[in-house]
Amino acid sequence: MRANCWIAPNNLAVKDVPDPQILNPRDAIVRITSSAICGSDLHLLHGFIPAMKKGDVLGHEFMGEVVELGRGVRDGLSLGDRVVVAFPIACGNCASCEDGLYSICENSNPNAAIAEKVMGHSPAGIFGYSHLLGGYAGGQAEYARVPYADVGTIKIEDDLADEQVLFLSDVLPTGYMAAEMCDIKRGDTIAIWGAGPIGQFAAASARLLGAERVIVIDRFPYRLRIARENTGAETINYEETDVLDALREMTAGRGPDACIDAVGMEGHHASAALHAYDRAKQATKVETDRPHALREAVLSCRNGGTISVIGAYGGFIDKFPMGSFMNRSLTMRTGQAHVQRYMRPLLERIRRGEIDPTFIITHTMRLDDAPHGFDIFKNKQDECLKVVLKP
Repeated sequence: MRANCWIAPNNLAVKDVPDPQILNPRDAIVRITSSAICGSDLHLLHGFIPAMKKGDVLGHEFMGEVVELGRGVRDGLSLGDRVVVAFPIACGNCASCEDGLYSICENSNPNAAIAEKVMGHSPAGIFGYSHLLGGYAGGQAEYARVPYADVGTIKIEDDLADEQVLFLSDVLPTGYMAAEMCDIKRGDTIAIWGAGPIGQFAAASARLLGAERVIVIDRFPYRLRIARENTGAETINYEETDVLDALREMTAGRGPDACIDAVGMEGHHASAALHAYDRAKQATKVETDRPHALREAVLSCRNGGTISVIGAYGGFIDKFPMGSFMNRSLTMRTGQAHVQRYMRPLLERIRRGEIDPTFIITHTMRLDDAPHGFDIFKNKQDECLKVVLKP
């Protein structure tokens, strides 16, 4: 089959690779009809996630048709079913899964010992996201093996287009969870750093959950325009405006009730000197992540407010404003999205017309063009926000 493969940092290639096979009784093989490029895939492209190997198949947002089933698959999954696949791989039986914390499944990462050395304890395995998180082949391919298929998929039994449901695999539940972690009350103001797909869905979800005002912060005018037009958000371009001053002015000096970091480890700072400072520390391994958005979110949030961290981090950060965080009674909530928990409720919201996820799609291209898709997404060319790939 054809698949988009990681070769080395900033080097991808679509290659012929072996077809996946059933390895365990609860596996399924899915013929992929649509997949997507995620912002967190760029961390792999740039070499910031350890334990990648030449030839690893990328991609953790995908859907398609079940073409083969292991004998132990439960819950009515059948050949020919059309399914969306959740990006975290979860068994459904461990204590974490029973608590709905699917992205920290205790059984799905066969390389847990490696992750424990970096993180203390291992999170779940993830499709196409390094051998640190299981070494599973991803979904930017023609076929994929889906472990624990009876837990990690949702059937699409109506005529909704792929583009309407594909993002149930990751970015829609991730954005929704980011907003949910804010514990939004009527009248709240929510500030969101990052107007990529997850930031867009966090803004839309904050509205669904009752926020009175949503403020999205980014530096690319087209991304801010998409947020205004599709989520009703107010926007701040941080290259033109001091964010802390702007948020104080917009909230009568109080600060937002909750702040969402939808940027993560590759943050950018408006000050070239400060950005270069963190880039240098990252290059010399003094820190692994650039937490510009996180620092700013902590300093901006109102006293007693909540910091929701949904942008991906991989290791260690420097100069976190712990004094501000502790002395002002802030709360931080975070985690990879527990996608399986949100897939069905969000599917029902899509069916009722409460949210149309297709507004983030700017480019659709063939799987063979995936390296080009990564290139324009990485460099923000042609107003690229989200690339959908068709095998």
